[in-house]
Amino acid sequence: MAGSGVFAEIKDGDGVFRYYSDGEWKASASGKSVPIINPTTRSTHFKVQACTQEEVNKIVESARAAQKLWAKTPLWKRAELLHRAAAILKEHKAPIAECLVKEIAKPAKDAVTEVVRSGDLISYCAEEGVRILGEGKFLVSDSFPGNERTKYCLTSKIPLGVVLAIPPFNYPVNLAVSKIAPALIAGNSIVLKPPTQGAVAALHMVHCFHLAGFPRGLISCVTGKGSEIGDFLTMHPSVSCISFTGGDTGIAISKKAGMIPLQMELGGKDACIILEDADIDLAAANVVKGGFSYSGQRCTAVKVVLVMESVADKLVEKVNAKVQKLTIGAPEDDCDITPVVTESSANFIEGLVMDAKQKGATFCQEYRREGNLIWPLLLDHVQPDMRIAWEEPFGPVLPVIRINSVEEGIHHCNASNFGLQGCIFTRDINKAILISDAMETGTVQINSAPARGPDHFPFQGVKDSGIGSQGITNSINMMTKIKSTVINLPSPSYTMG
Repeated sequence: MAGSGVFAEIKDGDGVFRYYSDGEWKASASGKSVPIINPTTRSTHFKVQACTQEEVNKIVESARAAQKLWAKTPLWKRAELLHRAAAILKEHKAPIAECLVKEIAKPAKDAVTEVVRSGDLISYCAEEGVRILGEGKFLVSDSFPGNERTKYCLTSKIPLGVVLAIPPFNYPVNLAVSKIAPALIAGNSIVLKPPTQGAVAALHMVHCFHLAGFPRGLISCVTGKGSEIGDFLTMHPSVSCISFTGGDTGIAISKKAGMIPLQMELGGKDACIILEDADIDLAAANVVKGGFSYSGQRCTAVKVVLVMESVADKLVEKVNAKVQKLTIGAPEDDCDITPVVTESSANFIEGLVMDAKQKGATFCQEYRREGNLIWPLLLDHVQPDMRIAWEEPFGPVLPVIRINSVEEGIHHCNASNFGLQGCIFTRDINKAILISDAMETGTVQINSAPARGPDHFPFQGVKDSGIGSQGITNSINMMTKIKSTVINLPSPSYTMG
């Protein structure tokens, strides 16, 4: 059960979950808390501390001091602690998964999967970090014209300092550890600001790092209202790097942050292009999986289907048949479609649906909503003047646009201000490669729905979908910088062999 057993100390006597600083679980001096609303019941389920700017400042400065000592910790020891944290996290998957069910209405099985996947990510990162950071480069000066071999250059990867990690609500554990683990193995300290919805799951995850025995101050987790501490955190002069996953808040952060490395993933309008020669059964299965998994609340969800007119009727028929089989209800019952995360999210989705209805889209199912629960809906004959053709619903509503040429599909994909992922369904690999090259997205999947993972694969977007690249290897490299040491010799020296 959340906040009990080994997790008892993360909750105070009033039932409010504490924040984590200097290796201790603390109550905020503000005396205030932030409610976490259960998307299913729409009532307060948990409460977390509303930290003050003074507390945030102390956390960041403690992280700065702890990082100096952590950077002197041998790589093997860093990896050993990460492996220990991964094992503890997986051991306690049940209470953390319970938090995901209650906070973000994630289906129970998927919640457990997220926690286990996160443990695997931490372990993989520990191993990869030892390999990547255990190697440097040795350069000699005479490879550049006009130089004798009088200089030896030794390069290595060194930590940045304090990394600020801000994960999103939909994967508050997995997308937190995807930032935490690379930062730690690279010798950085970490300040985690979890999303409000998902904060308690993240606090439980942080306690697993605490139990693993990481040094005091190295890992911190601050909760509170973004309006009160958000800018203070992201603009703090001691923050050396920001890794953010979420919405257009990231654009504002990138404009305010100083001259520090940024890793941003800000959503997408992932297009699924289906050609005439596609395996329609395969395409339909992936459209449903890609469009409706976790009620469409995924950055890599299929957000628009661009299907050739000649096969559109067949595809829509097969997708509709699969949509009818989706289960709708509570996350505790492992339903396919569960309530979206907030009432405001549900209202936004409904606004897109009503706009499409007014402008003549074909509703393949009756639109139905109860509270935050929206039944899966396929919209056919969507036109470019409809908001749903361009905006990211982050819900179980999927538009179908019929196209008459591949070029039309590519044009629609590239006209979007997003560019995270896309996918193509065709039996012609040559066509697939040409279309992939033409699509302005960070990743293109061929004959499969968009996906973030496996977690060691590069993951990146273009345009408003983000800055930089994620994935374990890329994140480790991004959270380091190059240090060069040059040895100057009094005279040229060459190895004779």
